[in-house]
Amino acid sequence: MEKLDLAPDLAEAIGSGRWFRGVGTLVGLSALALAMWPDFSPLEAAPAMELDDSARDEFRSQMIMPLALGADSGRHMGATPSVKQLENAPERPQLEFLATLAKGDSFGRMLQRSGVGSGDAQTVSELIARTMSLSDIEPGTQIDITLGRRSSAGQARPLDAINFRARFDLALQIDRIDGNLSLKRIPIQVDNTPLRIRGLVGSSLYRSARAAGAPASAVQQFLSTLGDQIDMDRSVRSTDTFDIIVAHKRAATGDRQAGQLLYAGIDRGGKSQTQLMRWGSEGRFFEASGVGEQRSGLLAPVPGGISSGFGMRRHPILGYRRMHSGMDFRASSGTPIVAVADAQVVGSGRMGGCGNAVRLRHGGGMDTRYCHMSRIAVRSGQSVRRGQVIGYVGSTGLSTGPHLHYEMYRNGRAVNPASVKFVTRAQLSGAELSQFRAKLTQLKQVEAGAALVDLKPAAPQEDVPVREIDKIAVPKKVP
Repeated sequence: MEKLDLAPDLAEAIGSGRWFRGVGTLVGLSALALAMWPDFSPLEAAPAMELDDSARDEFRSQMIMPLALGADSGRHMGATPSVKQLENAPERPQLEFLATLAKGDSFGRMLQRSGVGSGDAQTVSELIARTMSLSDIEPGTQIDITLGRRSSAGQARPLDAINFRARFDLALQIDRIDGNLSLKRIPIQVDNTPLRIRGLVGSSLYRSARAAGAPASAVQQFLSTLGDQIDMDRSVRSTDTFDIIVAHKRAATGDRQAGQLLYAGIDRGGKSQTQLMRWGSEGRFFEASGVGEQRSGLLAPVPGGISSGFGMRRHPILGYRRMHSGMDFRASSGTPIVAVADAQVVGSGRMGGCGNAVRLRHGGGMDTRYCHMSRIAVRSGQSVRRGQVIGYVGSTGLSTGPHLHYEMYRNGRAVNPASVKFVTRAQLSGAELSQFRAKLTQLKQVEAGAALVDLKPAAPQEDVPVREIDKIAVPKKVP
């Protein structure tokens, strides 16, 4: 074997017989190595025991993970003779918990679901109904309930006490005294001073008002009210001062409740530039002069582009040219349609080629009509406000697809809606104008931020009714 030159140096005598013999040796060894190359499949070790599905379930029941997910962990073993069962399991003498009145729920059903017996729930409802209507309790009200020890097993726990805030200015407390439930009224001192917030407009009126402490809902009402009266981009400067007055309640308990916008103003150079105050049962805003006016023009009935304008055109269904007495807006089916201004509904229902339609009367001889609705949201005789939804886009009547056909009439004659700048005017006069100005003066005397000061609680007073026998004057003793 030593004389066989099987592995010569392949770098020497390239191309000779000896070199080719070395190449043959290299190829043969390489083929042998590839033939003995192992695969990459995993090697399985022999298990300590055979595991089937039942065994895996047994191991799973012993894990801690089910306990973390709120389930029982471990196997429940059978009782042995050494286990002695208790005759009666001890129970807590009282249960205290918090219940919430849901929207659309009744007070009595809420109590019974919380574990209060039907008799006690009926008694509580009757006691509260003598003080206030149960329907006046707002959804979301939280009620503290305390249940006592039951007299025997299987019976409902008796109600010991209930405490909750029935109104912003009233708390009610029901206790069981000598076996009977009695109601106690706890009046809460409330101050109704409006919240006034002033500040520079700056680069953003919304951000400046929010930074000054105005509630988001009040700022939105403020911007919407001003937008109906003035051009916000041109008429409001960064150096102007905004003036917001909001209905506000503060209780001695520290709770606060903001209401609707009462006054919206813009001051410039120390003088009032715009003054708008809410007045009347309809909640319309009037200027300081007593005039309620809308200068911002018509609202778009739907948020879409115009596909066909007012004038002569070839009808897409009838096939001949005729007057198109309105404007068509592109909108998908189900898009809400809003009233362009305050109005009275004078027509609601099927109207020939218009399909489902609504006709509104705005006053001053102006009417508008909205056609091809899929669904109508108002009825005849109803009053609607600017921006209120009156229906939804559809394709009823003579229509090739979902869209809104919008018409406007002046004294019964169709006019081009694009040529009309709508103005709604209401004028106060006489005694009502005097009352309006007096209220405006009183409102503007409110100091900015005065309503943010904590209300000092007054001396506690119980609202206990006076008995008839106590009204009788005690006779004086005759000396």
